[in-house]
Amino acid sequence: MSAELEFRPKMLGIVCNWCCYGGADLCGVSRFQYPPFIRLVRVMCSGRVDLAHILRAFANGMDAVFVGGCHINDCHYVTEGNYDAIAMVEVCRELLRRIGLRPERLRLEWVSAGEGIRFAGIMNEYAAQVQKLGPLGQAEGEGLDQAELRLRLEAATRLVPFARLALTGRLRPGVRTEEAYRRFFAGEEFRRLFDELVGDRLAVSRILLLLRERPRSTAELAARLGWSASEVSRHVKSSSKQGLVRFDVARGCYSLAGG
Repeated sequence: MSAELEFRPKMLGIVCNWCCYGGADLCGVSRFQYPPFIRLVRVMCSGRVDLAHILRAFANGMDAVFVGGCHINDCHYVTEGNYDAIAMVEVCRELLRRIGLRPERLRLEWVSAGEGIRFAGIMNEYAAQVQKLGPLGQAEGEGLDQAELRLRLEAATRLVPFARLALTGRLRPGVRTEEAYRRFFAGEEFRRLFDELVGDRLAVSRILLLLRERPRSTAELAARLGWSASEVSRHVKSSSKQGLVRFDVARGCYSLAGG
């Protein structure tokens, strides 16, 4: 493939001021090479990166987002913000997976201020991975057109307040150790809690956005969402009890309440 036709992804790096940004700066001073299409934004701590930042980046056309922080137990703040970064990234990756996007499009790494060559290596390796994935929504297993992609990202963005609340409570382990976090986010308990605290609300959010376009029957919703009719029925009945949707008996379809 010619250089002119090679896919050049749009990639955003959100990096902490004290370590990862220092590593990136050393990388530049040392003239280690990494792709020019990776743009960096500096924040004071990786723990300050929010779900809304990640989803907004994807909604604005980024093909991948990288979050870089201090090594575990080397955070410059007593709050140990890199543990918050782990939890946020894992929840966001699960959100991406639930809306049909590859979770590999979001990556978290630790880089110290003295690891310029490590920073370059990570950027080069990740850029190659994203180039192989292709544009957002078009990777294997995604297959989303731009309209559907925007709708799904909007549905996830509406869930940010609920996800933030869950992150302050049950959606993370009670002990701040690297091993505890690794086990928790790789285990079934995390997925069960995600379903309970966020997953069902995400499903309702997607349904409400489709009904915003026009009234739809259960069968139409199921076909559009790729779910079973019983799954759709469970969510619309719950939404109806909450006063979010109403059922038009004459037309046999659901619409937004008050719409």
